[in-house]
Amino acid sequence: MPYEGNIIKMKTKLMEKVKYTLSLGGDDVLMNDLIGKEILFKWNGEIICIACGRNTNKSFAQGFCYPCFIRAPETSECILRPELCQAHEGIARDMEWAEKHCLQDHCVYLAISSGLKVGVTRFEQIPTRWIDQGAWKAIQLSKTPNRHIAGLIEVILKAHVSDRTQWQRMLKNQLINGINLLEEKNKMLHHLPDELKLYVSNENKITELNYPVNEYPQKVKSLSFDKTREIQGKLWGIKGQYLIFNNGEVLNIRKHNGYGITLEV
Repeated sequence: MPYEGNIIKMKTKLMEKVKYTLSLGGDDVLMNDLIGKEILFKWNGEIICIACGRNTNKSFAQGFCYPCFIRAPETSECILRPELCQAHEGIARDMEWAEKHCLQDHCVYLAISSGLKVGVTRFEQIPTRWIDQGAWKAIQLSKTPNRHIAGLIEVILKAHVSDRTQWQRMLKNQLINGINLLEEKNKMLHHLPDELKLYVSNENKITELNYPVNEYPQKVKSLSFDKTREIQGKLWGIKGQYLIFNNGEVLNIRKHNGYGITLEV
């Protein structure tokens, strides 16, 4: 059965193994059910901006047309650098949007994806953010009332631990064992000044995430609709926002937000 629509990143649900759903048109495709099956994606050449809905020849920042890329609140500088957020001072591209996204409780966390990393997300985005990054363990470090304070904490901590995920290593599942997240959390707290220690979370639960993957590849090769309009192969697993095929090729679904495609199973 063919499914048609414009890509938006897969919805996820934390279960024994993460559940993935890809919405295309009016259909919700249960991607876990397709693992082990031959699938074919066909790009129709169309890219629709996920903010304004207009056609665009090129996607910016994973799904935006250029005007929205430079104006939309979703692409503000503070999305990548939360310490620069000024919403708490009443300054933002769109204050109504900022009140719902920046002036909300945020979490500074430690996670293990390709290695130990620090990150920031809204509390309501837990565990979605961890899943999207392909983390297999995560722990809350701080709870802050806005994005700016979370960013200040992250800036201090990323002098001691990475804030990046190496996607190739993550997809090959090259796990780093022996990392005790609770111990790492306690180490990180020593680096915080007293005024930021006020936001330390007492929640020490370690969340573990398991992904629906038959077998992880030893080598990975990234696919893109910009290079080929048809992508076909046997789906072998899903991790983060990546589809993993049995030949080691991978497709980043989120990168192709807005692309008009047909999925044949």
